[in-house]
Amino acid sequence: QVQLVESGGGSVQAGGSLRLSCADIRRIFSNAAMGWYRQAPGKQRELVATISSGGSANYADSVKGRFTISRDNGQNTVYLLMNSLKPEDTAVYYCNAGVMYSSGNYYPVDWGQGTQVTVSS
Repeated sequence: QVQLVESGGGSVQAGGSLRLSCADIRRIFSNAAMGWYRQAPGKQRELVATISSGGSANYADSVKGRFTISRDNGQNTVYLLMNSLKPEDTAVYYCNAGVMYSSGNYYPVDWGQGTQVTVSS
């Protein structure tokens, strides 16, 4: 049963911006860590950003300084603001809810269906 619903994907030119949203439609992840992964054609799925239940964020080196993850617990929504987009950011982006360990490692548990982001040069 679908619990996480992404939106906000689309096509944009290099240098542009997009904001992805992930709604927890069953309102059961308010105390969970959340994350965004992406998968480009022919490549493995990779972690983009995570945010703890308290709002601490971590990013992949490839997106640091360009992407910002945030959450609105009142709206049960997680966002990924993507600025200065590059063609190599083209991928399907997946929202997920998971477990954040004290080591800082993140383990995804529940996944959304994904939203396509295409960046043209």
